[in-house]
Amino acid sequence: MTAESKGILIDVRPRRYLSKIHLAVLFSCLVLLMMTPGVLPAQTQWPHVVLSNDGTPISYEISGAGEPTLVFVHGWSCDVRYWRAQVPVFSKRYRVVVLDLAGHGHSGMNRTSYTMRAFGEDVRAVTEATGSRRVILIGHSMGGSVIAEAARLMADRIIGLIGVDTLENIEYPMTHDELKNMVAPLEKDFRTGTRQFIEGMISPHTDSQLREWILSDISAAPPVVALSAMQEMVSQYVSGEAAKVFEQIRIPVVTINGDLWPVNYEANRRHMFSFDAIVLKEADHFLMMNRPEEFNRALEKAILMMSAK
Repeated sequence: MTAESKGILIDVRPRRYLSKIHLAVLFSCLVLLMMTPGVLPAQTQWPHVVLSNDGTPISYEISGAGEPTLVFVHGWSCDVRYWRAQVPVFSKRYRVVVLDLAGHGHSGMNRTSYTMRAFGEDVRAVTEATGSRRVILIGHSMGGSVIAEAARLMADRIIGLIGVDTLENIEYPMTHDELKNMVAPLEKDFRTGTRQFIEGMISPHTDSQLREWILSDISAAPPVVALSAMQEMVSQYVSGEAAKVFEQIRIPVVTINGDLWPVNYEANRRHMFSFDAIVLKEADHFLMMNRPEEFNRALEKAILMMSAK
C-alpha cells in the first residue's frame, strides 16, 4: 500500500514483496540477454576429427582467427601438447591449428608403415578440412620432414614452411650402417633406448620437471609406431629424398634452431626455393618448451618473413 506526502508517492510495501518483484525483473532481463544474438556464453571448443587419405582418423584443434593460418606439426613420438606455450600466444593474432599425426596423441594407429608421405597426408586432410587457403606449416624435429611432404601435396595453399630445430642439413650423408646403429638400441629396449636417445637433446639447464616429463612421455610412445617412423624418416637421408622433396616445392623455408647441430646454409639453398635460419644460442631440441618467450619472438619474426615474401 502507499501513502501520499507532499505530492510524493511513498512505497511502504513490505521489503519481502519488493525482493520478489526485483528478482522477477532481473530474471526477465537475463532471459532477454540470453536470447540476444552475439551474447550467448562461449561454447566449449572440442577437438575435431578428419579422415586421412588412408582412412586413419586424425585429431586436430582450432584456436583463434586471422590470416595466415598456422598449422603446427609435432615431432617424433610427440603430440599437440608440445605446442602449449605457442597456441595461446599466436591464436590472439592468427588462426592456429594443431594436430596429432597418425599413431600419436588421439589419432588412429591402424597403419602398418608410418611414412613421411603418409604423415603429410594427415596434414593435408586437416588443412583442407579447415578450409584455409593461406597457410604456414610449422614442424618440429621429424615434423620438418612431414611439412615438406605436406607442402608437396598441396603447394597451392602453402605460403611458407617453418622448421623448428630441424632441417639443419638436408644433404647429410647418412649411411645404412649409421641408421642401423641408431635404431638398434630402440629395438632392443625401447623405453631405455629412447630415454638415452632424447636425453642428449635436452639442455642441462632445462627445468627438471619438464626434462623428466619429456623423457617419460616420448619413451612411452607405441614402439611399433615410433620405430617405423624413425626408420622412414632417417631413410630419407640415406636415399637423398630428404633433399629431393624440396626441389619439387617452390616455397620459402625458415628454420628456428638451437645450436646443438650446425646449420648448413649452402647445402639447403642448393635445393630449397629460399632458406634462412634463426639460431637461438645455447638452445636445445625442445626450445619451444624450455625457451618459450625467446622462441615465440623468433617464430613471430619468421612468420612476418613469410608473409612479406
